Amino acid sequence: MLKDMTSSAIVAVSDLPRARAFYADTLGLELIQETPEVLTFRTGATKLIVYRSDEAGSNRANAAVWSCPAGLMEIVADLEVKGVTFEHYPEMEGAKLDGNVHRMGHMRLVWLKDPDGNILHLNNL
Repeated sequence: MLKDMTSSAIVAVSDLPRARAFYADTLGLELIQETPEVLTFRTGATKLIVYRSDEAGSNRANAAVWSCPAGLMEIVADLEVKGVTFEHYPEMEGAKLDGNVHRMGHMRLVWLKDPDGNILHLNNL
């Protein structure tokens, strides 16, 4: 039924102007549509929908994931320069924390939060 349909990630935020600055300026996403309550960003071949909600930041799991098979380390370095704080999960079984990057064999995994505390995940897969 849905296997041939396009999906997109959706993230709740409390402050749209602050979210616009983070997703556009810090993460470098292209804003392609804006309404008073919703921002739509292009990210690869998909979209990231950012909407205002009183429930913003209440998700304790990944809200959005980016696959960065080439250039993950450069992206992390750029985000570090921009002052992004990364999440560290030293209890993750089989992972070795190397700076802000979790390494598991050939996998490189990175987590950060947006200003509302939504967990964003980057990986090299």
